[in-house]
Amino acid sequence: MKIAVAPPIGVGGSLFTAEQWKSISDVLRADAKIEFTTFKQLYIDIEEDHFNETKEKLIEAGLEVYPTGFFSKNLNACNFCRGAEEAGLSVALKLNEIVAGHVVPNPLKVGYAGCANATSEPLFKDIGIVKMKDGFNIYVGGEGKSIKASLAQILFENVPETRLIPIVERLISYYQENGKTKEKYSRFIQRMTLERLKEEMAP
Repeated sequence: MKIAVAPPIGVGGSLFTAEQWKSISDVLRADAKIEFTTFKQLYIDIEEDHFNETKEKLIEAGLEVYPTGFFSKNLNACNFCRGAEEAGLSVALKLNEIVAGHVVPNPLKVGYAGCANATSEPLFKDIGIVKMKDGFNIYVGGEGKSIKASLAQILFENVPETRLIPIVERLISYYQENGKTKEKYSRFIQRMTLERLKEEMAP
């Protein structure tokens, strides 16, 4: 079976330690190959019978383990170059807990940037969050892989931290409830329209 492995979100970006690389090597067969994906995840093949044992060893090494396929991916965050507190690292960690690992109609990518420089390119993600001076801007429907690539559209501006998590949770659950199988999130947004989506996200 295939699993996705990623380092925890932190200052400096997606950083692996030497011990973490060693822990990955220890759970792989000698002929195994590792795929680095556009989700900033490593895909590795393991024996299904050893899944629990393998997962436990990787987590003990400080790594995160996620399912592959039609799931929402772990948060794609910036490098927090302005500092953990200023760039909202604590918020990013909370977001990662609630966005990763949900069964969805099509693989879902959520991006986060701690300032308007948006170095993690959240506007090319299905859902993008950018920390601003007075709150968080939420964008939806970005498409970065197609030949018809397009920027996400602004859904809400200056959302307070207390409302951010509930809105993102609802964006995912609404997609789960109403998305068609293999329907990209960008097409889902076009079909639903921003106006309807705003109504559905109202508290």
